[in-house]
Amino acid sequence: MRLSTAISLVLLTATCVPAAASASHKPGHTPGPPSPGESLTIGAEPSPVVYGGIVLISGRLTSPVRAGKSIVLESDRFPYDGFAPAGNVTTGPSGNYSFTERPGANVRYRVRQGNLLSPVTTVLVRIRVGMRVSDRTPERGERVRFFGRACPQHAGALVRIQLRLPGRWTTVARTRTGEATRCSSYSRRLRVFADDRYRVVVAGDEDHARGISRSRFLDVVR
Repeated sequence: MRLSTAISLVLLTATCVPAAASASHKPGHTPGPPSPGESLTIGAEPSPVVYGGIVLISGRLTSPVRAGKSIVLESDRFPYDGFAPAGNVTTGPSGNYSFTERPGANVRYRVRQGNLLSPVTTVLVRIRVGMRVSDRTPERGERVRFFGRACPQHAGALVRIQLRLPGRWTTVARTRTGEATRCSSYSRRLRVFADDRYRVVVAGDEDHARGISRSRFLDVVR
């Protein structure tokens, strides 16, 4: 009776050991943390970027083996509802990597390499604003029409026409953008009396930063 009990215990032990050993390698097991001394950096330039422009996402992998490693770019566009893969590159000899992106709205980026995850960097996308005038050499007191487009479309956005003063810009007229499919338009007439430099600023919102046009100088004929 004792011999039979001992044999049963040995068989039970032999059966349980492989199962316990394989439990730590089951599918879906989460890898451990990165090794000490490993890091992954990220940066974006330029930021903000004007709508339609290109952003360079770059950084460096610091690791005992840093060349030829796969770097996955992940993006999370406004309204920031989750990161998704956006590209893949391989690190150079010193661990450097880079991506080029053309974001359409405010977006967050991060990169991943195995267990390593970089910090998150946010790129703001400015509304692209064009400004034209009906007359660049108006007579004194003439009403000049300021007009242009704001891309992408932002119907009802506040538009400020600004005048350059020593050390600052000041708003001298306001209007709003109209309805549009791709780009919104605006138009406003303003009486001018002296040689001055002007620009247009379109207010931003949650998915785009405010847009600023190039300035124009009006040479008033006296």
